[in-house]
Amino acid sequence: MAKEKTEKTNVMRLLEQKGIPYTPHDYRASGAVGGTEVAAALGEDPARVFKTLVTVGASGGHYVFVIPVAEELDLKKAAKAVGEKSIAMLPQKELLPLTGYIHGGCSPIGMKKPFPTVLHQSAAERESIYVSAGKVGFQAELAPADLQKMLPMKLGDVIK
Repeated sequence: MAKEKTEKTNVMRLLEQKGIPYTPHDYRASGAVGGTEVAAALGEDPARVFKTLVTVGASGGHYVFVIPVAEELDLKKAAKAVGEKSIAMLPQKELLPLTGYIHGGCSPIGMKKPFPTVLHQSAAERESIYVSAGKVGFQAELAPADLQKMLPMKLGDVIK
């Protein structure tokens, strides 16, 4: 019996290169786009499925926040977490040139360059979480501690 070949994204390749265990999830057939739709397509609690948000600070620096899909980023808490006076969401048209990812497929792993990253503290309470695998329709499930091995990040309370 032939093993079904799973499409690999660059995020999956990077995880494998670092020896980080993960489980790939393909939800393309569902047509899900929004975060809570993706969680439903995966049959998962939205508190375990995380979205990646890119912001720009008053200083011009860029910051990444990884939070549960059903939550909203608190810009004041987020600014404080990264030592900025204020931050704003990055305009969508700037996402691809800055990160290499499109809206809906943005992963904290494998951006064009590393940015200071904050993972919502609720991730620490979970055995595994889901993050985008770098392409719409794909998620990677991994332990939060393993995600933290992939790039420098800190835990923080950055949601409303």
